[in-house]
Amino acid sequence: MSPLLCLSLISISFLLTLKLLFKSRAINKLPPGPPYLPLIGNLHQLKQPFHRTFYNLSQKYGKVFSLWFGSRLVVVVSSQTAAQECFSKNDIVLANRPHFLIGKYIGHNNTTLALSPYGDHWRNLRRIATLEVLSNHRITSFLEIRRDEILRLVQKLAQECSNGFKQVELRSKFSEMTFNTIMRMVSGKRYYGDDCDVTDVEEARQFRAIIKELVPLSGANNPGDFITVLRWFDFDGLESKLKRISKRTDSFLQGLIDEHRCGKRNTNTMIDHLLTRQQTHPEYYTDQIIKGLILVMLLAGTDTSSVTLEWAMSNLLNHPDIIKRARKEIDTQIGEDRFIDEPDISKLNYLQNIVHETFRLNPAAPLLVPHLSSEDCTLEGYKVPHNTIVLVNAWTIHRDPKVWGDNSTQFKPERFEKEGETNKLLTFGIGRRACPGANLAQRTVNLTLGLLIQCFEWERTTHKEIDMLEGKGLVVSKKIPLEVMCKVRAPFAN
Repeated sequence: MSPLLCLSLISISFLLTLKLLFKSRAINKLPPGPPYLPLIGNLHQLKQPFHRTFYNLSQKYGKVFSLWFGSRLVVVVSSQTAAQECFSKNDIVLANRPHFLIGKYIGHNNTTLALSPYGDHWRNLRRIATLEVLSNHRITSFLEIRRDEILRLVQKLAQECSNGFKQVELRSKFSEMTFNTIMRMVSGKRYYGDDCDVTDVEEARQFRAIIKELVPLSGANNPGDFITVLRWFDFDGLESKLKRISKRTDSFLQGLIDEHRCGKRNTNTMIDHLLTRQQTHPEYYTDQIIKGLILVMLLAGTDTSSVTLEWAMSNLLNHPDIIKRARKEIDTQIGEDRFIDEPDISKLNYLQNIVHETFRLNPAAPLLVPHLSSEDCTLEGYKVPHNTIVLVNAWTIHRDPKVWGDNSTQFKPERFEKEGETNKLLTFGIGRRACPGANLAQRTVNLTLGLLIQCFEWERTTHKEIDMLEGKGLVVSKKIPLEVMCKVRAPFAN
């Protein structure tokens, strides 16, 4: 690096540090927080998994505290009452999303449902999602797809362990099932598994390659989003990488739309439905909007469900008595002469409680999706300035003994037998920006878990409990993929 460039960087760093110091002093009644360093703020203190780092900080600085991510102020919320305050009196103020580099290139310049600023465009996207794509009627119309993909998973497991207990790895199977389910709903295609039905093998390979690159990049992984000088020079090459992925992703999604527009595939899919609406309301159903909806469905509706299933099975294997109770409920309510179906879930209260307890103890997105204040507001008496990133630590709130009792860190599905307990869950967010796909996720997880309990005997691979260490990322899976011993139950062996 040349001396001139070094001097320029030092000067810029000094000016940014002064700006941060003066800005900090000018803001009164900020939430408390740890000391920070020039230029980088508190970034050096952030260790994965972030929700645990934030929990530790909340023990010292309180349920609402502040950090500096470079020059950007971040407020972390770690209590149920503060979270409710965020999305009641401050719901509109906090209805925006912070803009990150990935949103510019992958999120169509922050115009997708998940990333779009609050306003007319977002309201249009939300309306399309809730009324056209994820309404109860539309979700129910795709029941056969969900049922078929889940039964394919069951059949694959049954083949692998047809001769008694066999060790199986579940993460990849759950991931393939959820991706195939969403893609069949969206485009009528299956891209994963040995029985993948896409005639163009290269198309399936391209899709899997895109998803493999996209998923790890989700979230705020780029220091340049917080330290401007790094963004100018793209030291880690992330911006260049995102540009390349963006072009490939857009081309792939446009290809799906064009294929359906030309009538090459005669299927009742989300793309077909949206293209029909495009003919009468072209200004609301542009190709760009349709591509954005597909992308959000894939990134927000697949990993979260597969991760939840892996956490649920891990908890069940560490509590075999809970599996027995759930199986007894299934055998009593459904019997052993047929598979559970989605309409049966309403009869299986304990199964639903297991899913709720998994949502509570192991939320797939422990920090939810970041919010951004559009103007100054107050939170539990503290000032939250305009353009502040607000993070809700659902993981900490879901383990708060003041909310959940002294056994708040234990896996106890029966806690949800108490009326109103599900209202405390933040798994899908609350307020205007709550996840519109909650209904679809719950249906998928409940039916899958119910069939796995009904059809198989499960044991750990050793006498030790399943390791519950967490991995990294916005969507937090187990650090070690789940491997278990599986055997088909006698009533379902044939």
